[in-house]
Amino acid sequence: MSQPDPVFEAPWHAQVFALTVHLHERGLFTWPDWATGFGATLARHGLERELNGGDDYFNAWLETLETVLREAGKADAVQVEAVRAAWEEAYLSTPHGQPVRLAD
Repeated sequence: MSQPDPVFEAPWHAQVFALTVHLHERGLFTWPDWATGFGATLARHGLERELNGGDDYFNAWLETLETVLREAGKADAVQVEAVRAAWEEAYLSTPHGQPVRLAD
């Protein structure tokens, strides 16, 4: 029997999806607010190119999550950029195949 196609193209797609669901369940934003924001982001990104459900789609997802959290007063642009930069440094300095970890 063959293996089914993976639901997510990359591990980070699953992680940002799970994080979004978790933050919603914690009450940081409503799902209607999320859906409205994501729809607007997809429309804006889709005008430039067709989205395929891969990185383009989840980059739009991540952009929406950052925007929704910022608009809800849960994260400001400086905090978001600091965490993004820390993740970039972490993944660029992590050997291939090893788990990416943020410095303390």
